[in-house]
Amino acid sequence: MPAIGIAAQPFGLTRVSPSMQQFDVIVVGGGAAGIGAARSLSDAGKDVLLVEADTRLGGRARTEHVEGMALDLGAGWLHSAEHNPWVEIAALHGFALDRTLPRWREQWREAGFSQLEQRDAGKAYDAFESRLRNDPPPGDRAGAALVPNSAWSVWIDTISGFVNGVDTAKLSIADYLAYEDAATETDWRVPAGYGALVAAQASGLRTALATPVTAIDRSGARLMLQTPRGTLEAEQAIVTVSTDVLARGDIALSGHDEVLHAAAALPLGLADKLFLAVDQGADELEANAHLLGDPRSAITASYTLRPFGSPVIEAMFGGEGAREMAARGLHGAADFAIEELCGLLGGKWRRRLRLLAGSAWSRETHIRGGYSHALPGRAGARQVLATPVDARIRFAGEACSANEFSTVHGAYKAGVAAARALLR
Repeated sequence: MPAIGIAAQPFGLTRVSPSMQQFDVIVVGGGAAGIGAARSLSDAGKDVLLVEADTRLGGRARTEHVEGMALDLGAGWLHSAEHNPWVEIAALHGFALDRTLPRWREQWREAGFSQLEQRDAGKAYDAFESRLRNDPPPGDRAGAALVPNSAWSVWIDTISGFVNGVDTAKLSIADYLAYEDAATETDWRVPAGYGALVAAQASGLRTALATPVTAIDRSGARLMLQTPRGTLEAEQAIVTVSTDVLARGDIALSGHDEVLHAAAALPLGLADKLFLAVDQGADELEANAHLLGDPRSAITASYTLRPFGSPVIEAMFGGEGAREMAARGLHGAADFAIEELCGLLGGKWRRRLRLLAGSAWSRETHIRGGYSHALPGRAGARQVLATPVDARIRFAGEACSANEFSTVHGAYKAGVAAARALLR
């Protein structure tokens, strides 16, 4: 049996002998959930290996350093900071937090979206959410609560794309409300990068990178995990890969049909980011200000101007807009964003902006999308996914959270909970 590289730190691998391929627990997936699970188990004295298909840790929390700036291509906000464990973890690792609250509900200088229009749109959204709570349509489909021919229905779907990664027609009402009832509006950021913080929490853990698990054989007394680099053996396992990876059958796992069907009922929506450098006139833009590109189109972006005061504009595409930009490619998406910004700020900005970096999560074959949403009528799939079929195998991740899904802290808490369940 070939040896698999094991790293004591999350970056780089060292070789070990085949005799070291047996562990107490193997954690599959090196995102926030996997790191939370592996850290909890390691701290409890278990012999743990964290196995990740990619060449890096962090999953959908990914920080890239470009031109001296830390850019979060995935998760960027510590949502619900009052009960977000990453606040304490940041202090533990010496990461500063920026407590400047987001300004998503503001349109800088009313560009392309007047104060009156913003007020009308906000009233339409409040009425939509009130119908979801107090007079929900049959079938648990959020989109059925939209007012036909309303001037703001497209805008509501666009906002759902940013928040849920999908439009309201594909969204469970029960699932949406579960998140809304648990969330707060205290959202903070990490100037050094949320992805960097997540990876730092894995410091000291044994990891095997570039090692996708393709099958888990549970027919024997110990679990056998197949990878292209050899076979790993463990008493127990925690699987934290995305629901799309599970539903596609990328990991062969017999006897778990109900779990895999639950994963299919919790597909990943799509949200992608784009970062544009501001080469001239950055001081003309207010730091941390917000712009929505076009409130009347689903193919648009949400822009944060100069986050942390840096000479950058961060664009986020969600739902239908994110799918369109993925089809256009990174440079096509940058061209779109620059044109949209010029429409709001003036044509002089065309020569001042250039592409720095961007994400395309649907093309990340070991993830395949953004964050999970429950299909109409399938909110209960989260509990099914989190309930073990085999006492030796647990599933964890943001999709397993009952009310903090789609967040890094929800994923982390689910990983910790799965680890504690195995320890019991």
